[in-house]
Amino acid sequence: MAEPASGNGDSRSSKRRKRSRRTNPDGTMTLIEHIYEFRRRLGFALLAVVIGGIFGFIWFGTKLGPIPSLGDLVKDPYCAIPPNRRLDSADGCRLLQTVPFEAFMTQLKVGLAAGAVLLSPAWLYQLWAFIAPGLYSKERKYALTFVGFASVLFATGAVLAYILFPHALQLLMGFGQDAFVTALTADKYISFLLSLLIIFGISFELPLLVVMLNRVGVVKYVQLKKWRRGIVFALFVFAAFATPGSDPFSMLGLAGALTVLFEIAVQMARFHDRKLEKTRGDEGWDKLADDEAAPFDYTPSTVDDEPSTPTASGGRSSTDDVT
Repeated sequence: MAEPASGNGDSRSSKRRKRSRRTNPDGTMTLIEHIYEFRRRLGFALLAVVIGGIFGFIWFGTKLGPIPSLGDLVKDPYCAIPPNRRLDSADGCRLLQTVPFEAFMTQLKVGLAAGAVLLSPAWLYQLWAFIAPGLYSKERKYALTFVGFASVLFATGAVLAYILFPHALQLLMGFGQDAFVTALTADKYISFLLSLLIIFGISFELPLLVVMLNRVGVVKYVQLKKWRRGIVFALFVFAAFATPGSDPFSMLGLAGALTVLFEIAVQMARFHDRKLEKTRGDEGWDKLADDEAAPFDYTPSTVDDEPSTPTASGGRSSTDDVT
């Protein structure tokens, strides 16, 4: 009974060593190993989301020292509406529940969203750990930069949406003068708020996309300069259609922020293209004719030069790897 347990332990340790960058620096794995690795990383990522959701569910009704509860943070924009415009209960400002378990599902939805954001480094790391072995060192550097800036821009957009949300809500609820009173249900109110946060967060990724396209040579600064007016106009049109309710506060806030970020991306593209042109001039590439080959090393590598991985029998094999 002891030998199988030892063999199982040796098998697990050998699998860990094979996934390690020290013994497998090029990250080569067979197809079945890719599937097992994806299942393992996905399990850890879902576990992080579940743990974050439990924390967010508890935080919804609990204050964390000086930090208000998540329920208060979500409810504050609604409670900022003047009292004569909203329906209050005897205990003050509260959202309306019209069906059983609506409050529970709302708390669960908000808790999962907040937990996924708070523990995003954990599940993003699992995604990164699955992709990174198939990338070169330079590609890993660019991917890490992209993920880092994407997270910051998404959080910035969500914060801006939360700041503008009370003004937009007061404007939308102010129509009708004294003929209407606002009594928002929790489900529709939370859905409206989350959709605004997601729209702002995703929209803030546009400048990063422009920079990455410029880095890989798809878009040049000259083209961006030529298209600037049309793109700015398109950003305002996009903001008008993307913001829920099409209120002017959200639309102008989103369009203005996107315009500023887009201009920053254009200037970064300008700096990158100037640096690239200087490098081309120093290397003499600009003096080459259209039918003249660039001075690169075009010697193909042989099969013997390719890295191979050891097989279970101790030999070398490069035919059973898919990457």
